[in-house]
Amino acid sequence: MTERTTQTAMHALLDLGQSVWLDYLRRGMLRSGELQSLIDDGLRGMTSNPTIFEKAIAGSRLYDEEIRALTEAGHTAQEIFEHLALADVRAACDAFAGVYEASGRSDGLVSLEVSPTLANDTDATIHEAERLWRSLDRPNAMIKIPGTAEGLPAIARCIAAGISVNVTLLFSVERYGEVIEAFLDGLERRLAAGQPLRPIMSVASFFVSRVDGKVDPRLDRVGDPAGLRGQIAIANACAAYRLFEWSLGTPRWERLARAGARPQRPLWASTSTKDPAYADVHYVEALVAPRTVNTLPPDTFAAYRDHGRPAVRIQDGVAAAPARLKALADLGIDLAVITRELEIDGVAKFAASYGSLLAGIETKAGALVSR
Repeated sequence: MTERTTQTAMHALLDLGQSVWLDYLRRGMLRSGELQSLIDDGLRGMTSNPTIFEKAIAGSRLYDEEIRALTEAGHTAQEIFEHLALADVRAACDAFAGVYEASGRSDGLVSLEVSPTLANDTDATIHEAERLWRSLDRPNAMIKIPGTAEGLPAIARCIAAGISVNVTLLFSVERYGEVIEAFLDGLERRLAAGQPLRPIMSVASFFVSRVDGKVDPRLDRVGDPAGLRGQIAIANACAAYRLFEWSLGTPRWERLARAGARPQRPLWASTSTKDPAYADVHYVEALVAPRTVNTLPPDTFAAYRDHGRPAVRIQDGVAAAPARLKALADLGIDLAVITRELEIDGVAKFAASYGSLLAGIETKAGALVSR
């Protein structure tokens, strides 16, 4: 990793205890030097998902020759996608190797997701996570597993097996509590088996702005008498952060920490601003907190780098969260129902992107081999 030459907003966030990752992965940025420039600016890791890969592969000719060769060799669209994704994630892991070592192996991590079509199948998720982990063969890789009810035992099993896990699609504090339990259970199984805890890294990806996307229209319908518009997603995330902090003070965690375990950091996902009424860094600014990660899409990364104001502000949100969440309930808006809908929608959207991705590869493959 190159030595800092200028202090960016991302470096300032790091000094405050928050790591910024990029919610984007494209082969061109690995080859052009763009990724290294972002690392120099303070980028500490990357996340990917089927939607990201769909845009990268469909919108670039960099993959065409491999798609043609693999198609002519008889590979299916799913096999072609896996080959391309594994290659890109390995290359990104290698690009972040310096960050990984310099951070004491707590950052410099790159995530690859199990097929979202398996989100409700525990055994298939475990099998795929183990297979992808072996195929990546990088210590700074992470496997993304949806935090569905069926995903919980898969998370515990993979942690126990020594796989670093990015738990994704978390919307409710209640489900997040279950994820913490699965993480601790996996560590305890590993400790009982005499296996080291130190190499295991995990984050819990808590989705933010999508909550306001569902809540705000309901507030608009009732006139928003308590002034909650644009605040419930932050309150929900702050409640999750409070639970995270509480979990680190328990005797159970202290025992694991003494054995070398590292915290499962909250990762703020979906922090881009969807409503133009809010500032483009609305969710980023409110959720600066120690021992957290924020994964930003490119536009939000650029916006925060340009005019972000790094400061820890989450204490205000944590203090205000209980009253705001109660005020929402008093209006008859059930956040538990909304977050359950968001989980179902999130799984469905990623599965649809995965299907569209495979269809796009098939279409591109057909055009390439017919030339």
